[in-house]
Amino acid sequence: MRLPKLQAAPNKDDIILTHELIRELIHRTPVLTSTSLNAMSGAELYFKCENFQKIGAFKMRGGASAALRLDAQELSRGLATHSSGNHAQAVARAAQHLGAPAYIVMPHNAPAPKIAATRGYGAEVVFCEPTPEAREQALAELVARTGATFIHPYNDWHVIAGQATAAKELLEDAGTPLDIVMAPVGGGGLLSGTALAVRYFSDTARTLGAEPERVNDAWRSMQSGQIEKNETTDTLADGLRTPLGDKTFEIIRQQVDDILTVSEEAIVAAMRLIYERLKIVIEPSCAVPFAAVMSYPERFAGKKTGLILTGGNVDLTKLPF
Repeated sequence: MRLPKLQAAPNKDDIILTHELIRELIHRTPVLTSTSLNAMSGAELYFKCENFQKIGAFKMRGGASAALRLDAQELSRGLATHSSGNHAQAVARAAQHLGAPAYIVMPHNAPAPKIAATRGYGAEVVFCEPTPEAREQALAELVARTGATFIHPYNDWHVIAGQATAAKELLEDAGTPLDIVMAPVGGGGLLSGTALAVRYFSDTARTLGAEPERVNDAWRSMQSGQIEKNETTDTLADGLRTPLGDKTFEIIRQQVDDILTVSEEAIVAAMRLIYERLKIVIEPSCAVPFAAVMSYPERFAGKKTGLILTGGNVDLTKLPF
């Protein structure tokens, strides 16, 4: 069964239907807790482990949601996207599942394991310079050559509907009503989906975002009321280097209470603590919400806080600790 195409931000029924129909392509990932991390943070933490998701990241949800809305003619021409890694893998895996070709533009500095995994799902990979402009140009040339359907990494109602299912599961599986749900923010697909899920499926929680200080465009956008750009992409959190889109910003501006920024040192410290205490592999972007909890303890003291750990596709030869 194919999902209906959306013309506006997904509503509650859209998210429920999306969740139902993408089950064939996703895992229902676990929610972990840690007594020691609760004690260190002063909060009651619930970690939604999307590092255990198929392709190793939450992006599988959005990729599946978008791919399952394509008709036979669209699938025959293939799927295309640009991504530094996790969305690339999601689109490639969804295309493989549906028997369609996949064409992926990736920056040449994308993590090697993400490049290898994308190719492993059968995708054709085209490299570009690590700038939004270079990505867009390379993608336009690719789509012109192949006729493939572009699935945007985040600024797409279908992708947002898929990403919303991670927070929906977190709220259902935490075992207690949450006070806060927090996700990292790059392009904003996950955070906007999280905010919608909190709005529709929780009576108690507020939504917060977290991002690196070095690429704090989402925080600045919230302050100015318009989409701001970054002058640098110099952060360990490679999944959070992209700017917001108009669709994601529209939701975030209306539904997210605040965005907290954290230093690179805080990201590394948080990442290491999760490795040591939860005994799981995560990539730097995942650690940003936990870094925010540790950096702003007064905001989380005594609060039941859900954190989405976004993925585990890290190059183990380049750990920052």
